[in-house]
Amino acid sequence: MENSEGRRLGIAIVGAGGAVATTAAAGVELMRLGLAGTQGLPLAEVAPGGRFSRVGDIAGYTALVFGGWDVVGDDLATAAEGHGVLGHRELAAVGPALSVMRPWPAVGDVSWCTNADGRHLIVAPSKRAAVEQMREDLRVFGEGVDAVVVINLSSTERMADLASPQLATLEGLERAIDEDDPGIPPAVLYAYAAISEGVPFGNFTPSVACDAPALVELATDRNVPVAGKDGKTGQTFIKTVIAPGLRSRALKVDGWFSANILGNRDGEALADPESNKSKLQTKGSVLDDILGYEVEDHVVRIDYYRPRGDAKEAWDTIDLVGFLGEKMQLKLNFLCKDSILAAPLVLEIARLLDLASQRGDGGMQEQLGLFFKAPQTPAGQRVEHALHVQEELLLQWLAGTGSRTE
Repeated sequence: MENSEGRRLGIAIVGAGGAVATTAAAGVELMRLGLAGTQGLPLAEVAPGGRFSRVGDIAGYTALVFGGWDVVGDDLATAAEGHGVLGHRELAAVGPALSVMRPWPAVGDVSWCTNADGRHLIVAPSKRAAVEQMREDLRVFGEGVDAVVVINLSSTERMADLASPQLATLEGLERAIDEDDPGIPPAVLYAYAAISEGVPFGNFTPSVACDAPALVELATDRNVPVAGKDGKTGQTFIKTVIAPGLRSRALKVDGWFSANILGNRDGEALADPESNKSKLQTKGSVLDDILGYEVEDHVVRIDYYRPRGDAKEAWDTIDLVGFLGEKMQLKLNFLCKDSILAAPLVLEIARLLDLASQRGDGGMQEQLGLFFKAPQTPAGQRVEHALHVQEELLLQWLAGTGSRTE
């Protein structure tokens, strides 16, 4: 794939001190030092026969620059050590670079995310003033790079009603911000600030952000690329690979039990039942769409288990019915570091949002659906979840041979 190491792309991360964000920043620094390759980065592969086409001025991995907000003010080296994703050798190598990276004060609200508390907060007299501070942060950050994108990696917020007056229309959102309405989630404020500043926004969380109708309207009006939501990293990624194969072989899924344990900061946030409900909603919507029928016994569980830290474990038990009604089972056990799966996708989403901006493709970026559990699509359009179909749509867009909505 053609890329430009000369194009400096700034990635402003909501949750810059989190496990995924610090892993992404450390990974780029390790590549810059020549201590890591591009394994695990989907768009780094250049297979014989031209799997990826030359796509113009896409930012190179080592030209990525990191900044962003966090409710915890620790420098990224301290934060990375605390998350336990990287080994001692890696931490020593990236320590000098990450230790000078400190998050900007953030917008936080424990009424929306109970277990994600912090004291490193924007001091502002109103929501409008907080938005203006975020916009100023982006302007200052943008002075040292060629372009900026924002990626939301903050802890999962409780579910918000997309039909509420605050989120349903841009007029209603503007009024709610001016009135300091508590019905606006923090993620929506970040998305609003970014889009208003003309900065592409990607939502890697299950929280409501750029999928709010008010923000879809704003992104379309301003021709700013947006994409989301909820990164498709581990168990759901596997589900969108396996389920299409089962459908192709006419093996009926009688039940699918999915369980997850993780102990990182994201897992702690998900220990709150309301945040957990938001996550389960995006994880649970995939299977029926792929198979074309309702799996009555589709159970998804996420449990916080502190001893594992970032080392996530996911179990899937699948009950199948085959020829002559014969029953069978398929069992999967995925042991992985959650941030090692997520960080490469964050880098690719950022690079592709920037590429979309360069191409003049604003609004919802449907071609990025393979990176998300709940991809954004226009109202009334079927959401495609099968990974192989999603990948083909992205490749067509990269090559300039297909539209985003085909």
